[in-house]
Amino acid sequence: MDCYKEFACIYDELINSDIDYKTWASNILRICKEYNLEMDSYLDLACGTGNLTIEIASQFNHVWAVDLSSDMLSQAEKKMREASIKLNFVCQNICELNLNNTFNLITCCLDSSNYILEEENFEKYLMGAYNLLKEGGLFVFDVNSYYKLTNVLGNNTYNYDRDDVVYIWENYIENDVVEMNLTFFVKEGQVYKRFDEVHSERAYTQEYIENIIKKIGFKMIKKMDNYEDKVVSDHTERICYVLKK
Repeated sequence: MDCYKEFACIYDELINSDIDYKTWASNILRICKEYNLEMDSYLDLACGTGNLTIEIASQFNHVWAVDLSSDMLSQAEKKMREASIKLNFVCQNICELNLNNTFNLITCCLDSSNYILEEENFEKYLMGAYNLLKEGGLFVFDVNSYYKLTNVLGNNTYNYDRDDVVYIWENYIENDVVEMNLTFFVKEGQVYKRFDEVHSERAYTQEYIENIIKKIGFKMIKKMDNYEDKVVSDHTERICYVLKK
């Protein structure tokens, strides 16, 4: 996996200022309590460096984490080891899940679902999560909304400038797929090391997602604006789905 390779080492530094994982985890756990979920087994899909995993893992007896990037998993494993949290790491494509276990709670957060570019694979991913859930189990995932990807990110360019990290982020959209070209300059001693990454996300409509949810057999129990109990609007940028098997 090319994306998230060299980026893995600075991922937390860049993302933690924008994402409140503690609040996300707190709201997910509140929903688990609300629906009397048995807190036995938990699976985090596309776990990255484990920022959400670590906030939820302590509430479950058995924890698994899956990611396609071995570099991200290495960062996550180090983080869990330092926190004395034991779990099973698996390097696997979330569209081709093959785990010898079932789970009470599955999560897939921070728009990882948008990285699935083919509709066929998106359906396989949701079906895989369904098959790994225990009866009555919950699947929580989010997407960057169609509005955000097509109107906010779209064909725009962004930059970030700090003493030790500088990056330029150029976006191009075509056929509902946003290609993100990122150029990083990371300070090492007295010099800056450059590396480049390309990330792509597909903009899925709510109608498409919810048709697949219904087709697979999930019950949609919540649809939230950015993990808060707010009604999703036309300008919502992150949509969170809570599904029950």
